[in-house]
Amino acid sequence: MYEDDEILAFHDINPVAPVHFMLIPRSTWYRSHTSRIGTSRCGEMLLLAHRLASEQGSPDGFRAIVNTGRVGRQDVFHVHMHVLGGRDPLPGMIQRSK
Repeated sequence: MYEDDEILAFHDINPVAPVHFMLIPRSTWYRSHTSRIGTSRCGEMLLLAHRLASEQGSPDGFRAIVNTGRVGRQDVFHVHMHVLGGRDPLPGMIQRSK
């Protein structure tokens, strides 16, 4: 759905919201370690997420999720950002135990 020299965006194959796409930096430097992604690249990804979420049907906001490591339930070991929106409101993020 979008690409430039630094970032690739595509629709998630198992969407959990009407708007659900992924952003990934192209560099292999970020293959497995979120800690290596720089603040400027993170900022670029968030700015792009805002623009693309609006264009895809979520102009009033979105959720950006970055899972890291086993505890964060990262399934694909390349830095990536999920962008979700298009539902008002999105469901809560984590079920709290009582």
